[in-house]
Amino acid sequence: MPYPSFHPFTDAPFIELQMVDSTNNYALARIHAGLAQHGTAIFAHEQVAGKGQRGKTWASPKGENIALSIIIKPAPLEVSQQFELSASIAIAAREFFSRYAGEDTKIKWPNDLYWKDRKAGGILIESIVRSGKPGINTWDWAVIGIGININQANFPPELPNPVSLKQITGKAFDPLELTKELYAVIDEYYQRLITKGFSAILPLYLSHFYKKDEKVKLKKGNRSFEAVIKSVSQDGKLIIQHGIEEQFSIGEIQWII
Repeated sequence: MPYPSFHPFTDAPFIELQMVDSTNNYALARIHAGLAQHGTAIFAHEQVAGKGQRGKTWASPKGENIALSIIIKPAPLEVSQQFELSASIAIAAREFFSRYAGEDTKIKWPNDLYWKDRKAGGILIESIVRSGKPGINTWDWAVIGIGININQANFPPELPNPVSLKQITGKAFDPLELTKELYAVIDEYYQRLITKGFSAILPLYLSHFYKKDEKVKLKKGNRSFEAVIKSVSQDGKLIIQHGIEEQFSIGEIQWII
């Protein structure tokens, strides 16, 4: 359902840092210090210990990439709608990147940014949830962390399949200027989510879904198997087909690429 009470990021601070351990950590510290404002953006020219999914770290050398965190007050969204926010940010990042890299830009479940079979960026959303009455939690704050490879050409060997915008296009870019463009696109899609509801987001998310209707290799625990990627449920579960249809929550399975 739509929520017409939405307020955009208008007049929120845009904080530019020369170096930081993690833009998400910086954002969370502002929240805990009572300095948070809805829509605040934190950009770092260099990030030395950024956060990735499943406890991984992501470093961004000086002047080479987008390292951005945005603080939002997600109400009126509820805690159960966290995937809706994640999908909205993913489709915004995909639209932004595709302006330069073209239609080979896809969203790999749940919210990685891929170009062909190579990872161009990732999203990590950290939430602050307040417990209220029994069984009732309030989603107080969310920190949207986004890392996108822009000018980087040399990557750590442990990264299996990275790619940057410069490698794709042969051109160098100004990460700060691109960050401001990305920020505006995220504002637009967040506004669309709140005012029009998730029904305005999910079809776009699925239309640019990595490996949709294709057979891929997956791993759950010690078991590897092949399956066809079919869709994603309203609450963010990956739907696959391999003889039978199965659904997996985020973190339950890994892709083998």
